[in-house]
Amino acid sequence: MKASELRAKDVAALEKEISDLLKAHFGLRMQKATQQLTNHTTLRKTRRDIARVRTILTEKKKGAAQ
Repeated sequence: MKASELRAKDVAALEKEISDLLKAHFGLRMQKATQQLTNHTTLRKTRRDIARVRTILTEKKKGAAQ
């Protein structure tokens, strides 16, 4: 997921994206705990995607406040 794609979305879409990513990250963590996860890099990717979306969401909220 690229930052340019996320910047094109509105605040509501970004909040939905965070929600979806958090659910996916939880599922991956449960797979890891039960030793069903084969590709451990997906955990890292989802964690970084969550951070990227949160950063852009904060930028948009600060931009709207100013």
